[in-house]
Amino acid sequence: MDKITLIATATFGLEALVKREVLALGFDDLNVSDGKVEFTATPEDIPRVNLWLRCADRVLVKMAEFKATTFDDLFEQTKAVAWEQWIPSDGRFPVSGKSVKSQLQSVRSNQAIVNKAVAERLQAAHATTDLPETGAEYAIQIALLKDTATLTLDTSGTGLHKRGYRIEAGEAPLKETLAAALVQLSFWNPERLLVDPMCGAGTILIEAAMIARNIAPGLQRKFASEEWTTAVASSAWEVAREEAGAAINRENELQLIGYDIDPAVIAIAEDNAYRAGVGADIEFEAKAIKDLWIDQQHGILISNPPYGLRLTSFQEVNQIYITLNKMLRKKTGWSVYILTADAHFPNYFKRGRPNRVRKLYNGSIKVNYYQYHGDKPD
Repeated sequence: MDKITLIATATFGLEALVKREVLALGFDDLNVSDGKVEFTATPEDIPRVNLWLRCADRVLVKMAEFKATTFDDLFEQTKAVAWEQWIPSDGRFPVSGKSVKSQLQSVRSNQAIVNKAVAERLQAAHATTDLPETGAEYAIQIALLKDTATLTLDTSGTGLHKRGYRIEAGEAPLKETLAAALVQLSFWNPERLLVDPMCGAGTILIEAAMIARNIAPGLQRKFASEEWTTAVASSAWEVAREEAGAAINRENELQLIGYDIDPAVIAIAEDNAYRAGVGADIEFEAKAIKDLWIDQQHGILISNPPYGLRLTSFQEVNQIYITLNKMLRKKTGWSVYILTADAHFPNYFKRGRPNRVRKLYNGSIKVNYYQYHGDKPD
């Protein structure tokens, strides 16, 4: 195999960030559409892409794309794909599926047809009738959109938001990929003060520290394609991990501070930060938001407050908003970024209208990212 097409899937609203990350990795033949960024690569690029993408959900190999309006179309064109170049005779190949606005509406039937077509192709190519499926996993997806079928292999396995550092995440966890996006969508840079007054498991601050230290987000975890020795050489993973380790920057001092009302949650955040390799870079303290006092004239505040999903009383939520307003309404040198599912937040934070509101998703929860730009520091 020489050139292949990789797909970095993205949560709605983060496609532009994922595109920027793919470009930063040196790929330039890109095609961006809703929920994904496609680009030309080689099998040897799979390790580096998985290790470094901060905001993408998964990395898929695009195996084929074709029109399919009948089951025969789907079967024959799936069977025509050179699956044996990726999947050995003992490989496991579970098939998942989805269908949107297509004549082949039965996802279960589509999955069964693809599974049968792949099995027949592998049996013929490997000259065997026995496919024990005892080896590595090669997860296949058949996605139909307006009668166009796309077949992919999942190189990531567990979603890329699973960095490996967060064992405990609190009651309403913020996905690591989204936390990294919140930081990159802000005015923060490693020379500026960053505060999260309701830090929970510390995810926003940890992701900021990893960005500042240039720590590859996937450095501490495993990926499904690490076992794909037929298609991806193990040496490619070794080189990618060695390069990622050598790229870490420990020189600059960071100003990252996190608060939470619950001492037990702060202890979890501290543990998470140390597992991520940035424990010494973040100052955590158990303190209620009503007891905070900000005396610096300039800084960045990014937070994901408990918007009624992990608090039982909306009065508690409203009080948090009112406290934020009192604390920051005259701090015009502070840029404030709040992620919440509560559309009433701007009614309480009265420093002015938000400069921008981004519609995003945290898992299945629709949220808004309210951005209030502060005065630039000297």
